[in-house]
Amino acid sequence: MKRAIVVVMDGCGAGEAPDAEAFGDFDHPATVLHVWENYGPLNMPHLARCGFLRACGIPRGEPTARFGRLRELSMGKDSVTGHWEMMGIRTAEPFPTYPDGFPPELMIAFQAAIGRPTIGNKAASGTAIIDELGPEHMTTGSPIVYTSADSVFQIACHEDVIPLGQLHEFCAKARELCVKPHNVQRVIARPFAGQPGRFVRTEGRRDFPVEPPSNLVDSIGNVLGVGVVPELFNHRGFRPSHRTQSNAEHAHALLEALESDARFIFANFEDFDMRYGHRNDPAGFAGALMDFDRFLGHLLGRLGPDDLLILTADHGNDPTSASTDHSREYVPACVIGVGLTPGTWGDQNGMWAIGGTVAVHLGVPFTYAATSLMF
Repeated sequence: MKRAIVVVMDGCGAGEAPDAEAFGDFDHPATVLHVWENYGPLNMPHLARCGFLRACGIPRGEPTARFGRLRELSMGKDSVTGHWEMMGIRTAEPFPTYPDGFPPELMIAFQAAIGRPTIGNKAASGTAIIDELGPEHMTTGSPIVYTSADSVFQIACHEDVIPLGQLHEFCAKARELCVKPHNVQRVIARPFAGQPGRFVRTEGRRDFPVEPPSNLVDSIGNVLGVGVVPELFNHRGFRPSHRTQSNAEHAHALLEALESDARFIFANFEDFDMRYGHRNDPAGFAGALMDFDRFLGHLLGRLGPDDLLILTADHGNDPTSASTDHSREYVPACVIGVGLTPGTWGDQNGMWAIGGTVAVHLGVPFTYAATSLMF
């Protein structure tokens, strides 16, 4: 049985996109290259073999796979627009963002829906805002609502104050209210624990995205998703699965998925972005890349002759920049499979080439199938 596996290394951008300044990125982001320049040379023989390093501008290794860069054309630099574009959805209209907080009419409606007041309502770092407002939240029981540079409505609650199930109910109510013109891309549950001065995020994060348009996942169906991927598509077209929360958990789940009968496995490894990019931690980012490389060695050894593996990213998140937000970058893409001629295609427009490649391999109709990266 032919099988396709797409692994998204979340936030591992491959260099400044031509329109980076239009997205607020004026400091020439190049996520993986800048991590290498600050903490390299890094021991990543498998990523070198796949062409990932060369795609990111690092002239190391003799690739045995096909590789290059893809330019996102959707109006966004985030996980939703990135993963959606891979599956054939081009987001032409940007989702709304709220640098000054959400409008009163939305907050009044949300507070009425959950039956209690909220605190926060501003753009902030997720770790900083729970340090700032966590004590007040624990005293009052008022959920912390905040946003970021992305189109997100985030709700943070201490698990001892608002149980996880209730937090998810709050998020579901927010999702119902966040419609045009306030159709934020994602409502996100952000549970935390601990005491003032020692708060930590816990593993109960859950994403509530806007409903995606029809895409390749719908055409294939019964897709096995790892990490946040099923949530990005509102679970449509995916098998029921447990939401893994870290690269180590994603790695274990992906190796287990190889034992299944799924034709398409779609995985996201988020630690690069969530734990290190957003926290401006290039040393941690470097360590995560080397950890992933060790896992990749195991994954490559498990591939069969009819398997096609694609390594890519959804956007950048340069931890060496002053910003803690995502960066508008090309993404690397590496295509690994038996019988493919090694080499580079250079740069190509449209991340839907990922979906096109999957569709050609599996023999599934797809609007952008002509953009397959196998040839």
